Amino acid sequence: MAFPGRLMQKCWHLVDAEGQTVGRVAQQIAAILKGKHKPTFMPHHDMGDHVVVINAEKVHFTGKKWKDKLYRWHTGYPGGLKQRTAREMLDRNPLQIMRKAIMGMTKKNNLRHGYLEKRLFLYQGPKHPHIKEIPESVPPLPKAPRKLNGTFHYGLDLYAHPDTFKPIYVSKTPY
Repeated sequence: MAFPGRLMQKCWHLVDAEGQTVGRVAQQIAAILKGKHKPTFMPHHDMGDHVVVINAEKVHFTGKKWKDKLYRWHTGYPGGLKQRTAREMLDRNPLQIMRKAIMGMTKKNNLRHGYLEKRLFLYQGPKHPHIKEIPESVPPLPKAPRKLNGTFHYGLDLYAHPDTFKPIYVSKTPY
Protein backbone atom coordinates (compact mmCIF):
# COMPACT_ATOMS: atom_id res chain seq x y z
CA MET A 1 0.00 0.00 0.00
CA ALA A 2 1.40 3.36 -0.97
CA PHE A 3 1.51 6.25 1.45
CA PRO A 4 -1.75 8.22 1.14
CA GLY A 5 0.18 11.52 1.21
CA ARG A 6 -2.17 14.45 0.70
CA LEU A 7 -5.20 12.25 1.24
CA MET A 8 -4.39 11.97 4.95
CA GLN A 9 -7.03 13.84 6.93
CA LYS A 10 -5.90 16.12 9.73
CA CYS A 11 -8.38 16.26 12.59
CA TRP A 12 -8.49 18.73 15.45
CA HIS A 13 -8.51 17.53 19.06
CA LEU A 14 -9.34 19.55 22.16
CA VAL A 15 -7.59 18.71 25.44
CA ASP A 16 -8.54 20.29 28.76
CA ALA A 17 -5.42 20.11 30.94
CA GLU A 18 -7.03 21.44 34.11
CA GLY A 19 -6.10 19.30 37.11
CA GLN A 20 -4.16 16.73 35.09
CA THR A 21 -0.63 15.53 35.74
CA VAL A 22 1.88 17.06 33.32
CA GLY A 23 3.53 13.83 32.15
CA ARG A 24 0.33 11.90 31.64
CA VAL A 25 -1.41 14.55 29.57
CA ALA A 26 1.82 15.28 27.64
CA GLN A 27 2.14 11.62 26.66
CA GLN A 28 -1.45 11.61 25.41
CA ILE A 29 -0.89 14.78 23.34
CA ALA A 30 2.47 13.61 21.93
CA ALA A 31 0.91 10.41 20.61
CA ILE A 32 -1.83 12.38 18.83
CA LEU A 33 0.67 14.85 17.35
CA LYS A 34 2.74 11.97 15.96
CA GLY A 35 -0.31 10.13 14.63
CA LYS A 36 0.23 6.93 16.61
CA HIS A 37 -3.52 6.59 17.13
CA LYS A 38 -4.09 6.01 13.39
CA PRO A 39 -3.92 2.59 11.75
CA THR A 40 -1.81 4.06 8.93
CA PHE A 41 0.94 5.34 11.26
CA MET A 42 4.43 5.51 9.78
CA PRO A 43 7.18 7.00 11.95
CA HIS A 44 8.94 8.67 9.01
CA HIS A 45 5.85 10.46 7.62
CA ASP A 46 3.74 13.34 8.85
CA MET A 47 0.64 11.55 10.12
CA GLY A 48 -0.47 13.50 13.19
CA ASP A 49 -3.38 15.77 13.96
CA HIS A 50 -3.78 19.27 15.38
CA VAL A 51 -4.10 19.56 19.16
CA VAL A 52 -5.54 22.53 21.07
CA VAL A 53 -4.79 22.52 24.80
CA ILE A 54 -6.88 24.78 27.03
CA ASN A 55 -6.25 25.55 30.73
CA ALA A 56 -2.58 24.67 30.22
CA GLU A 57 -1.55 26.72 33.26
CA LYS A 58 -3.68 24.59 35.63
CA VAL A 59 -1.71 21.35 35.37
CA HIS A 60 0.01 19.83 38.39
CA PHE A 61 3.03 17.72 39.22
CA THR A 62 3.12 14.76 41.58
CA GLY A 63 5.22 14.80 44.71
CA LYS A 64 7.57 17.72 45.37
CA LYS A 65 8.33 18.47 41.74
CA TRP A 66 7.13 22.08 41.94
CA LYS A 67 10.24 22.94 43.94
CA ASP A 68 12.59 20.07 43.01
CA LYS A 69 12.19 19.85 39.23
CA LEU A 70 14.70 22.02 37.37
CA TYR A 71 14.51 23.34 33.82
CA ARG A 72 18.04 23.96 32.54
CA TRP A 73 19.41 25.58 29.41
CA HIS A 74 22.66 27.12 28.27
CA THR A 75 23.01 30.57 26.74
CA GLY A 76 26.06 29.63 24.68
CA TYR A 77 28.44 31.86 26.62
CA PRO A 78 31.03 30.64 29.15
CA GLY A 79 29.34 30.13 32.50
CA GLY A 80 25.94 30.57 30.88
CA LEU A 81 24.14 27.61 32.44
CA LYS A 82 20.70 28.85 33.59
CA GLN A 83 18.09 27.01 35.59
CA ARG A 84 14.62 27.57 37.01
CA THR A 85 12.35 25.49 39.19
CA ALA A 86 8.94 24.42 37.97
CA ARG A 87 7.29 26.97 40.28
CA GLU A 88 9.37 29.79 38.71
CA MET A 89 8.46 28.55 35.23
CA LEU A 90 4.78 28.60 36.19
CA ASP A 91 5.11 32.21 37.36
CA ARG A 92 7.03 33.42 34.28
CA ASN A 93 5.49 31.47 31.39
CA PRO A 94 3.09 28.66 32.37
CA LEU A 95 2.66 27.41 28.79
CA GLN A 96 6.36 26.50 28.58
CA ILE A 97 5.89 23.72 31.15
CA MET A 98 3.44 21.90 28.87
CA ARG A 99 5.36 22.71 25.67
CA LYS A 100 8.64 21.36 27.07
CA ALA A 101 6.94 18.22 28.39
CA ILE A 102 5.20 17.47 25.08
CA MET A 103 8.14 18.28 22.82
CA GLY A 104 10.45 16.31 25.11
CA MET A 105 8.43 13.20 24.23
CA THR A 106 8.97 13.55 20.48
CA LYS A 107 12.07 12.81 18.43
CA LYS A 108 14.34 15.73 17.63
CA ASN A 109 14.16 15.57 13.84
CA ASN A 110 12.78 17.47 10.86
CA LEU A 111 9.25 16.14 11.38
CA ARG A 112 9.17 17.64 14.85
CA HIS A 113 10.56 21.02 13.86
CA GLY A 114 8.65 21.30 10.60
CA TYR A 115 5.26 19.83 11.49
CA LEU A 116 4.63 18.80 15.10
CA GLU A 117 5.53 22.12 16.75
CA LYS A 118 3.26 24.00 14.34
CA ARG A 119 0.23 21.82 15.14
CA LEU A 120 0.36 22.26 18.91
CA PHE A 121 -1.68 25.18 20.26
CA LEU A 122 -1.50 25.98 23.98
CA TYR A 123 -3.78 28.50 25.69
CA GLN A 124 -4.32 29.80 29.19
CA GLY A 125 -7.93 29.62 30.28
CA PRO A 126 -10.89 27.93 28.56
CA LYS A 127 -11.04 30.23 25.50
CA HIS A 128 -9.27 29.51 22.22
CA PRO A 129 -9.50 31.10 18.74
CA HIS A 130 -10.05 27.80 16.88
CA ILE A 131 -13.84 27.78 17.08
CA LYS A 132 -14.09 27.23 13.33
CA GLU A 133 -12.07 24.01 13.52
CA ILE A 134 -13.37 22.83 16.92
CA PRO A 135 -17.01 23.86 17.47
CA GLU A 136 -18.45 24.31 20.95
CA SER A 137 -20.31 20.98 20.63
CA VAL A 138 -17.05 18.98 20.57
CA PRO A 139 -16.19 17.64 24.04
CA PRO A 140 -12.54 17.61 25.17
CA LEU A 141 -10.68 14.31 25.23
CA PRO A 142 -11.11 12.33 28.47
CA LYS A 143 -8.49 12.71 31.18
CA ALA A 144 -5.48 10.42 31.01
CA PRO A 145 -5.87 7.57 33.50
CA ARG A 146 -3.39 6.85 36.26
CA LYS A 147 -2.93 3.28 35.00
CA LEU A 148 -3.51 1.90 31.53
CA ASN A 149 -5.68 -1.20 31.66
CA GLY A 150 -5.69 -2.13 28.00
CA THR A 151 -9.12 -0.76 27.12
CA PHE A 152 -8.33 2.97 27.17
CA HIS A 153 -7.57 4.48 23.75
CA TYR A 154 -7.33 8.20 24.61
CA GLY A 155 -10.98 8.78 23.76
CA LEU A 156 -10.38 8.07 20.09
CA ASP A 157 -12.66 5.04 19.83
CA LEU A 158 -14.62 6.66 17.02
CA TYR A 159 -11.38 8.30 15.81
CA ALA A 160 -12.61 11.89 15.90
CA HIS A 161 -15.71 13.96 16.34
CA PRO A 162 -17.38 14.46 12.92
CA ASP A 163 -17.31 18.25 13.28
CA THR A 164 -13.51 18.42 13.60
CA PHE A 165 -12.51 17.48 10.07
CA LYS A 166 -13.66 18.18 6.56
CA PRO A 167 -13.59 15.51 3.85
CA ILE A 168 -10.95 15.83 1.18
CA TYR A 169 -12.26 15.50 -2.35
CA VAL A 170 -10.05 13.66 -4.81
CA SER A 171 -10.27 14.00 -8.57
CA LYS A 172 -11.36 10.92 -10.44
CA THR A 173 -8.42 11.01 -12.86
CA PRO A 174 -5.60 8.69 -11.86
CA TYR A 175 -2.89 11.27 -12.61
